[in-house]
Amino acid sequence: MIAVSLLLISLGHQTFAQSNDKLVVLETNLGIITIEFFPDDAPNHVDNFIELTESGFYDGTIFHRIIPDFMIQGGDPNTIDGDPTTWGIGGPEKRVDAEFNTIKHNRGIVSMARSTDPDSAGSQFFIVHKDSNVLDEQYTVFGRIVTEESFQTLDKIAAVQTGDKDIPIDTESVKIIKATTVSRSDISNLLELPEPERTQSTITQPTGNQKFESTKHNVAFSVPEGWLLQQPEKTQENAPDVAAIGPKVGVINPIISLTVSQTNQRTFDEIISEKTEALKPSEESGSLYIVSRQLTTVDEKNAYVIIAEGYFSSNGKDLDIKFKEVTVYDTEKYYTLAYTNGADDFDSQLHRFEETINSFEILSTEESMDESITPTENKENGGCLIATATYGSELALQVQQLRELRDNSLLQTESGTAFMTGFNQLYYSFSPSIADLEREYPVFKEVVKLSITPMISSLMILNYVDMDSEESVLGYGISLILLNTGIYFVVPAIIIHKIRKFYF
Repeated sequence: MIAVSLLLISLGHQTFAQSNDKLVVLETNLGIITIEFFPDDAPNHVDNFIELTESGFYDGTIFHRIIPDFMIQGGDPNTIDGDPTTWGIGGPEKRVDAEFNTIKHNRGIVSMARSTDPDSAGSQFFIVHKDSNVLDEQYTVFGRIVTEESFQTLDKIAAVQTGDKDIPIDTESVKIIKATTVSRSDISNLLELPEPERTQSTITQPTGNQKFESTKHNVAFSVPEGWLLQQPEKTQENAPDVAAIGPKVGVINPIISLTVSQTNQRTFDEIISEKTEALKPSEESGSLYIVSRQLTTVDEKNAYVIIAEGYFSSNGKDLDIKFKEVTVYDTEKYYTLAYTNGADDFDSQLHRFEETINSFEILSTEESMDESITPTENKENGGCLIATATYGSELALQVQQLRELRDNSLLQTESGTAFMTGFNQLYYSFSPSIADLEREYPVFKEVVKLSITPMISSLMILNYVDMDSEESVLGYGISLILLNTGIYFVVPAIIIHKIRKFYF
């Protein structure tokens, strides 16, 4: 039996699987797509895709986003009977952590869609129509199509007429009628494909977290990678000292925050009592319901955990919000770590908050580092100068909107992704140093904020236009670059020339 298995593995088109390996067959109105998997490169994504297929999850869904010469995207349950404005944001509650690998995004590759959070993959996937190597090592490749009919079907789907946001006009023609798993031995027309082409780099799997360390508060902990991590100005005693804001999925953005307070010689029991008394008016009015209270330890310190749910008003709407708060007590300070999200989406990110709690530690003076906010655990990286300059100001909302526009529109196009990749390499070569100076010198922070205000204001134009094709992204992008070139270089040059001419 072992010899037979080894023989089957050695066959050209069976390099990655034995004859009894599972494949997935997608039956569409335009033809059949057969997918084989790369379990050695992305085992969790393979298991997730097969599990969803066998549960009937993909039946009736459509390829809701089609960009010829780039990719076709499907797998959103909202496309079955949901509002088209929600297509592209649906999925199961379960999320799969990133398994980035070195397989290139060449024609026929099947890869997992995600938001800005690397660990946000759910059910949505895409099939590459034309080599798109700007995506390499940034999305998890977990399979490829393996029959001639599959490639023909891919071309047919990529050729359908689309409208706004690359949504097919005739959705019935691109529907996944049925998705099933079959044994490899059941497919007689498999192509003899070579091993997939790979990049030359060595991938270090992301931890899914970014680390924050502070000498000011002598603490260290992690928050989800890709979340907007900031230190807002302390305007009130109970205002957060650190906040991490995640991508919006439900009614609000999920938030993980840390608030540092002085004990002022109060005991652990006294602080718990104060917190209990502060919540009583809301409990008695019925606007807040305490789900649970618990005593525990965090980093070998006494801790108090409370989970609550309540209705809060925002912009005239009543929102059902749920939060979990963990108060960690030390002699001179106590630390309140909190996670807040819409009640319906609360559980989806709860495990990320648990990772934050498990990573929390109070540092000694010798152990602490220079205070920094970093997108990775690189201790020399100080963060995003734009976000640091604008956090807590009237521009903060605009910056967050621009981030969501980038994730939901700009990064969904090949030209947008290519531009942002190059831009980020340049931007983060100097941004951390400036962000550190902003935190150290408030006046400098205000100067930076004033200088970037025209740029942010001009970019807000993108919130009011349709970027539904490669051409529109290039058109608006080039126009904005020229506009900002005029604002920051041409206009000042003209003014300086006029002044010189007047005085000299």
